[in-house]
Amino acid sequence: MELIIDSVSKKYGTGIWGVRDFSVSLKPGIVGLVGPNGAGKTTLMRILATITKPTSGKIIFTGIDLLKEPNQIRELLGYLPQDFGIYPNLNAVEFLEYLAAVKGLDKRSASQRIDELLHVVNLSEVRKHLLGSYSGGMKQRIGIAQALLTDPRLLIVDEPTVGLDPEERIRFRNLLSDLSGDRIVIFSTHIVSDVEASATRIVVIRKGRLLIDAMPEELLREVEGKVWEWIVPSEDLPSIKQRYTIGGTVRHLDGVEVRIISANKPDGDARLIPPRLEDAYLHLIAEKGKGKTP
Repeated sequence: MELIIDSVSKKYGTGIWGVRDFSVSLKPGIVGLVGPNGAGKTTLMRILATITKPTSGKIIFTGIDLLKEPNQIRELLGYLPQDFGIYPNLNAVEFLEYLAAVKGLDKRSASQRIDELLHVVNLSEVRKHLLGSYSGGMKQRIGIAQALLTDPRLLIVDEPTVGLDPEERIRFRNLLSDLSGDRIVIFSTHIVSDVEASATRIVVIRKGRLLIDAMPEELLREVEGKVWEWIVPSEDLPSIKQRYTIGGTVRHLDGVEVRIISANKPDGDARLIPPRLEDAYLHLIAEKGKGKTP
């Protein structure tokens, strides 16, 4: 099973490129589609979900041309959009029964599938509660359940953890990990830590263009020996931010602990620390992203 995205571009009527000359080949596993807000992630997700047509390019999934046979592709994909909406006056079972009917599932098969999915997303105990009473994380889990109704081979989730508290974010990431199996899961996010533990591949998009397609380990090797921890006085922080790529700060009684990504040791008191995927991403955006324009 393979998803081939070949030179896909999307130009809007305003003349702005949402995606430009984007090419990548994906196989089963969790693919982290990472990029800053406005990078083109949602445009690409909508194209893959057959909601938006590209201006040019080709997309092939399991040998099927997405542009020529969109209905066949829709039978194989599940989609959780960034702006997923629910019917607040329906309970989980009613909501999923309605969507199952829309997707053409017969009543008996739908009932069995809904029972399975509510167990998978850990919502069985609140299956009869109105969706309007659900927390943000619970609504996202019901969103995943609806995306899985037809047991899709391609699962697309667009910024699914935005607005979730830390505990719900971890629960949601673990759920996606459990669901990957023999399907392709594309997890679009601007929060790198959301895909650090689960992604088998990282695809970075910036200004609509592919910046890099690599295994997480490859990205980490790029910043091996380039991540430093340094405690500095608070008043020095603004000038340090101008000179270095900063991966984070933590305030202490004796100053500010700064995480710096730099090929050279920033100061004699700085100590080398193991890199994280977010360090690699920030380094990539700062270094390889320079001069890239759509």
